[in-house]
Amino acid sequence: MDNFENNPQNPEQPEAPRQKESPFADSPYIMNDSQSSGTYRSPEAPDFEQPTRKKSGRSIWKGILAVCLVVVIAAASCGITAAVVDGIWQKRSEDTSHLLEQMEDKINALEEEINDKSFTGSGNSISGTPAAAEGLTVGQVYAQNKKSVVAISNHVTTNIFGQVTEQASSGSGFIISSDGYILTNHHVIEGASKLYAITYDGTKYPATVIGSDAGNDVALIKIEASDLPAVTIGKSDDLIVGDQVVAIGNPLGQLTNTLTAGYVSAKERDVSTGNAVINMLQTDAAINPGNSGGPLFNMKGEVIGITTAKFSGTTSSGASIEGIGFAIPIDDVVKMIEELKTNGYVSKPYMGVVVRDAGNGIGVYVDAVEPEGSAAKTGIRVNDIIVGLGEYEITSMNDLNRALRDFKVGDTTTIFVYRSRQVLELTITFGEKAKPAQPQNVPTASQMPVDGTAEQWYQYWQPKFENKG
Repeated sequence: MDNFENNPQNPEQPEAPRQKESPFADSPYIMNDSQSSGTYRSPEAPDFEQPTRKKSGRSIWKGILAVCLVVVIAAASCGITAAVVDGIWQKRSEDTSHLLEQMEDKINALEEEINDKSFTGSGNSISGTPAAAEGLTVGQVYAQNKKSVVAISNHVTTNIFGQVTEQASSGSGFIISSDGYILTNHHVIEGASKLYAITYDGTKYPATVIGSDAGNDVALIKIEASDLPAVTIGKSDDLIVGDQVVAIGNPLGQLTNTLTAGYVSAKERDVSTGNAVINMLQTDAAINPGNSGGPLFNMKGEVIGITTAKFSGTTSSGASIEGIGFAIPIDDVVKMIEELKTNGYVSKPYMGVVVRDAGNGIGVYVDAVEPEGSAAKTGIRVNDIIVGLGEYEITSMNDLNRALRDFKVGDTTTIFVYRSRQVLELTITFGEKAKPAQPQNVPTASQMPVDGTAEQWYQYWQPKFENKG
């Protein structure tokens, strides 16, 4: 009954119980929270966390696509980087290969240079060449050659108005053949009336001058002996600056067979000896009076020079000069030996002119021309200035002397002269200078009459006054 009344529209279905009305339904303090999708919240209701919503399938695929995209981009980036790096390394590899080829070419060239005869012939212990391994010690060089070096005693006799005096000077030399030929300096034997060579064992041999040349400061003498220990001749052209060298000689005329050692300080030094300008090796091996004419050895024990001169004294500022010695290169001397044996002198190309420095480095001035000489036949005139000879530029007398070393008697070459504001090119054939007069021996005491007759005295003095007047 009650149920029917409660639900008059459907008397068979009872009416659903009515929800109890909120006591705050009409409260002015209830506000509509737009962010809560119309849900009303009481100011005193607790703040519950919103439940986490599960990602949809679409969002997951977006993430997967993003990851794939990152991977693809990274892979592409790595591929590009790899390609760039590969290109760089390929270029570097090509450059390295090119450098290695260049290095190999240089090594091969260096090996060829080392194996070249003109380079490996040095054999000096510090030159850095393979031949250095074959070199000797300083002591071994001395032991091998000490018996081939001789002391030379030169006795010069002077006679002034019957007063006979004899002076002795000393030098050095070295045996070049077992039958007694000895090389030394010209200035060591110059003016000798008596000449002796003293060997290592103290034997004193009379020596004869076979030939000498003042311009080259070279002399060849001979003693009568056999089975003598001869030196081995080397090649001075093989030397390089810094090579070690050994000198053996007779310094001060008393300290026989003295050894000094040093290095090649320079090559091709033009040194004036008073008679000429000579091409020389420079060394810091001690060279003293009495060493002149002695041998200079390389570290194979071969002669590569004749010790000749040294600079000594002090400079203008008062500084002492030390360690500057000179030797004639043996290559220059070897060319002269046969001529010294055969002719007694060394023939030189001769132009037949009297010249002097023109000054200011412009050439050599011609003061005089010998009739029928090579220069006269060439057409060279007085007042010409010689400015070139062959391939050489001539700016001074030293240049001319240096150029003439490369020519022999009979050679033909070009000569350039400045005349009338123009340079003329002429052709000259070198003649030979007249054979130098051999110095006459100064009479010795044995040649002078002692308590002689008037005729003997006349025969002695008469030649000295002949053609004088």
